[in-house]
Amino acid sequence: MTFTLSSHSAEIYLRLFTLADAGSLLDLRLRNRDIHSRYEPRREESFFTLDSQEQLITQRIEDAEQDRAYMFGIYASGEDLLIGQITISNIVRGVGQFADIGYFIDHECQGKGFMTAAVGLVAAYAFKSLGLHRLQAAILLHNDASRRVLEKSGFQAEGIARQFIKIDGRWQDHRTYALLSHEAGL
Repeated sequence: MTFTLSSHSAEIYLRLFTLADAGSLLDLRLRNRDIHSRYEPRREESFFTLDSQEQLITQRIEDAEQDRAYMFGIYASGEDLLIGQITISNIVRGVGQFADIGYFIDHECQGKGFMTAAVGLVAAYAFKSLGLHRLQAAILLHNDASRRVLEKSGFQAEGIARQFIKIDGRWQDHRTYALLSHEAGL
């Protein structure tokens, strides 16, 4: 499955990862490892290897084939440079028709509108192509940059999930956000 989602105004495009992207994904993770550690689960040292990134991509390719998850690379259009990742995961079908989104971007690319554009592209794909009714995200209470991305993208805060995810070695509260298909303006 190969296709590209693009935002010409933001000068980015998204595409599903292939195994050929494992090296670029590893480089991105290594460049941002220390800076992003307070927003992510603690990872074993083996996670930061080419083999581990290849395994992750292989799993996500299988997930996409089974309509369980879709992991996109975020690329700067002019340079074809991997600058981030955004994933639709935990897809629920049947009467639910919803999924989670999660994302991260290279620390040098923050604050430039790239992630807001990527969230918009993924929301359009989720609602138009996948037929989902709801996208949801959970962010740490102190993650103001991510809060701004979600709010600019039309997501609404719904509440606090207490000790929701173990981040940086501690169970931490998260604010939950959601966007419904009819709110997306598509």
